Amino acid sequence: MGPYIPITFYYFIVLMISSNFLSLDLSPEELTKRNTSLKKDREAGHDSQAFRDTLLPMLRSESGIRAVIVCFADLEGKLHLLDYNKEFFMDSMENLTFDGSSINGFTSLNQSDLRLFPDWTSFRWLPASVFGAGKVMIFGRIAKQDGTEFENDMRSKLGTLLEELRNKKNQRVLVAPEIEGFLLDDIDAEQKFTEESPFELATKTGYFSALPQDKLRQFIDAFAKILGELGFENEKDHPEVAPSQFELNWKYTDALHTADQILIYKLVARQVAKSMGMTASFLPKPFAKINGSGMHANMSIAENGKNIFYDGSDADKLSEIGRQFAAGILNRGKELCLIMNPSVNAYRRLDPKYEAPNEIKMSDKDRGSMVRIPVGNEKSARIEVRTVAPDANPYLTFYTFIKSGQEGIDEKMSVPTGQAEILPENIHLSLTHYEGSEFLQEIMGEDAHQKYGELKVSVANRAAREHGHFVKTGEVLFHHEVTNQYLWDQF
Repeated sequence: MGPYIPITFYYFIVLMISSNFLSLDLSPEELTKRNTSLKKDREAGHDSQAFRDTLLPMLRSESGIRAVIVCFADLEGKLHLLDYNKEFFMDSMENLTFDGSSINGFTSLNQSDLRLFPDWTSFRWLPASVFGAGKVMIFGRIAKQDGTEFENDMRSKLGTLLEELRNKKNQRVLVAPEIEGFLLDDIDAEQKFTEESPFELATKTGYFSALPQDKLRQFIDAFAKILGELGFENEKDHPEVAPSQFELNWKYTDALHTADQILIYKLVARQVAKSMGMTASFLPKPFAKINGSGMHANMSIAENGKNIFYDGSDADKLSEIGRQFAAGILNRGKELCLIMNPSVNAYRRLDPKYEAPNEIKMSDKDRGSMVRIPVGNEKSARIEVRTVAPDANPYLTFYTFIKSGQEGIDEKMSVPTGQAEILPENIHLSLTHYEGSEFLQEIMGEDAHQKYGELKVSVANRAAREHGHFVKTGEVLFHHEVTNQYLWDQF
């Protein structure tokens, strides 16, 4: 058998002999084809080296590409972007560095430099309408100066875990998120927030009721178009229950690249909203008295291509392995709560008056349950972890879910029955469970566990301890996806 040649290779050969090749202001149809083709190669399990062997020669020869955006996430899950000149990137890709001391939860000033190694499986063609013409994107693996894995890079931790499952058990962990957000009036509304001048909804329309030319519907349509071009394979999009709230869903894929998509999803939403004179916000509860936003995580495991969470003889069509996986997550629910709900604002969403998924139990019907069993078949049987907030670090969240679920399978845990316990009601209680968790210290690593906790303590100390009936300035301005050095220094 000859060497593996990704299907993208044949596609690029056709393009290279075409007189139209190389206009990096690609049509929506062309972007969709290219990015969907790359996604299929990822799902086939081809590694970074295989992608590099195909993509690097194309990158060198493509005169229309002027810059490569290299991405990474910090410990809290905030996306960071570095634009590299294409020629510099190609000459220096084995020696890309950045100042880790400037990133929350990374390195100290005297050990500041960290390295970035491109993960070629994450390569994407970018629509010029959002990112500017002539740019492509790739996520980076963060490494220490000696090239070894940087222990606080949760993307690398998740990738290593998934690779182990593929190699040892031929398993793929599949995730499909449901990310809700709010469309707010005015540009940069989060940075301008005060208790005296709170958020304004961009529109009062909501669930199934937005008119075709309503601001919310126009935003959703423009947003969905870009996600389609990025190869997300959209499934549905709609306004949500609260006024001016939205949710766009796409086809499941493996946990690592789903996490990448989550960060891209939020980035694109913010840019599309800003171009329309509005703000896309992923604060879990920007309005105290209406439903908040979640990021429900639908999870299953495929082994040798078969969904092992499916059991046709079970009333809920969920296998014993699926139940044990869910039991592992539920068993660690209080310890995981700070990871699922990483901000002061997130605990407003756990108010049971607003469909809050704050009960440590599993149900096929009750949406107040931490884990739900959606209606499924052999292809779609899964569990849905409903407690995740949209501001959670997706890499850390999926990593800890998989580790907890594995523990549930290994120890043949049972889903708890009877009177359900309740998740912590504020970030201070959640911190207590997190800090005392030997399980999280072990799987995250002591340094990452300590630094993540310290970041959450700092945020908690800059916000009112009592939630009250109004969203407070501190819980917004010092939120990890809103704040910057200037705002933080105003404290």
